[in-house]
Amino acid sequence: MNIAATFRRLLLLPLLAAAAAAAQAEPAIGFQHLTMDDGVEIGIWYPADSAATPPRPNAPYARIAVEGAPVAGRDHPLVVMSHGTGGSYAGHIDTAISLAQAGFVVASLTHPGDNWRDQSRVLQVEGRPAALSALITHMLGTWAGHDTIDPRRVGAFGFSAGGFTVLAAAGGRPDLSLVVPHCRAHPDFFDCGLIGAHAGSLPANTAQWHADPRIRAVVAAAPALGFAFDRAGLAGVRVPVQLWKAGDDHILPAPFYADAVRGALPGTPEFHVEPRAGHFDFLAPCTPVLAQAAPEICTSAPGFDRVAFHARFNAEIVRFFREHLARR
Repeated sequence: MNIAATFRRLLLLPLLAAAAAAAQAEPAIGFQHLTMDDGVEIGIWYPADSAATPPRPNAPYARIAVEGAPVAGRDHPLVVMSHGTGGSYAGHIDTAISLAQAGFVVASLTHPGDNWRDQSRVLQVEGRPAALSALITHMLGTWAGHDTIDPRRVGAFGFSAGGFTVLAAAGGRPDLSLVVPHCRAHPDFFDCGLIGAHAGSLPANTAQWHADPRIRAVVAAAPALGFAFDRAGLAGVRVPVQLWKAGDDHILPAPFYADAVRGALPGTPEFHVEPRAGHFDFLAPCTPVLAQAAPEICTSAPGFDRVAFHARFNAEIVRFFREHLARR
């Protein structure tokens, strides 16, 4: 499976029927597609002024959000999002929209060197938490709407490699010396194949893992490299964690990833298992066009309803962040 090629199709996600349908509801949602000063691509969704000028015809996200609309209201909590290997900022668009409709400002980045265009730094996982932290800094200080965000209420969502990212950004320190024995025992696993395909190795444990104390709550779905977090490595994660596991995950199979994280966290996470879900079912539901172009990420188990799952998934994420990023 060519993951980089597959995730190129994620640029079609703005056309998702589910997200488009969600956008019909109130309140209005604004969207901005920007580049930070360091060149990193980001997408931002937020509660918008419903009186804003409608987007130009055929514009990206035209059916989902009002492009460039002013932010409505103030003191919004912020949620930053980290995608999986070879993905893009748009990979969890329906979740971002659900959060924005609930009053959150949501910012998602395209990770440099690990995205659909460029996987030259896919093994440099130590750069991911730092990139997420830079996004928080941008949103709180540089973004034009920064004064509408409450800087005391910041959460982080991540899927797969993004799940690893948010755990590390919240204080986790993985022991990457465990990767070699893991891959020796499981050479057919996706992560081990990825390392082999890039003819490299993950960074040594001398890497400076970037913990960001501004993060107050974390949602991690199917976190990659979960086995690399032992109890000592997750001892620094003192914020609430909502952890998701796909019960039929053939990319990151049990018990080495979400289960390992669950067992190593210092506190008891809010743990959700979707029994028949596959790894890619955490991505937004696919349109027929996307399903035909990228069956690898769009094909669910027979009888599994990804749209219905995402209605529950997004509702639980909104509830969790509302509870743990509430005003104190």
